[in-house]
Amino acid sequence: MTDVSERRSVFRLSPDRRIADIVAAARAEIAEKGYDGVSMQAIAARAGVVEGTLYRFFKTKQELMLKVAESWLEGILAEDSGVASIRGTWNQLRHLIWRTLHLLHSQPAVSRFVLIEMRPTAGYRATRLFELNRRFTSEVRRVCDAAIQSGEFRPDAGASLLRDMIFGCIEHHTWAFLRGEADFNVDQVADTIANVIYRGMVAVPPAEGDRMEQVVARLEAAAERIENSRGG
Repeated sequence: MTDVSERRSVFRLSPDRRIADIVAAARAEIAEKGYDGVSMQAIAARAGVVEGTLYRFFKTKQELMLKVAESWLEGILAEDSGVASIRGTWNQLRHLIWRTLHLLHSQPAVSRFVLIEMRPTAGYRATRLFELNRRFTSEVRRVCDAAIQSGEFRPDAGASLLRDMIFGCIEHHTWAFLRGEADFNVDQVADTIANVIYRGMVAVPPAEGDRMEQVVARLEAAAERIENSRGG
């Protein structure tokens, strides 16, 4: 006859499996209720464990949410972005911008935590989340760098700066959405941001005499169109 302790050991989950279950439960709870509306007690109930079990692995709700965000980004990075099969710099940039906007739109609770709750903290740069985010944004930098190296883009702005400009635009135009104040059209915003960057950076024949002032004016006009498309 099987001893009770033996039966229990059969069903005892490994720490990694237990953590995965807790993270999955936390992500589901946060998606439904938002980060501020979720309690550790509710997460524990959804994971099928007592609340004390959560604190064995995560000291605070923020620490658990950080693991949720890392798991989310790891899943995204494990997927093929599809950019390698796309021809043309504008098309590649538009695709990567659209993909980022779509991810933010489909996962607002996790995105809000990353951009609003976690990133402003002093310890953010020491987290794995920071490194994962750098990997995620690196594809945009590579596309811009390739365009600069080929002569398609002017060389007076580096790829890292262009990457920051692109993600700065994305964050600016999703800020109200992440705060629950407004929505945005993924396709429309992706088109406009891609146009702002591409038209502002594309190299033109010297015969046209295109001066920097004209480039700045085009960028400002494009930025104004974005603002108008957002309704202010």
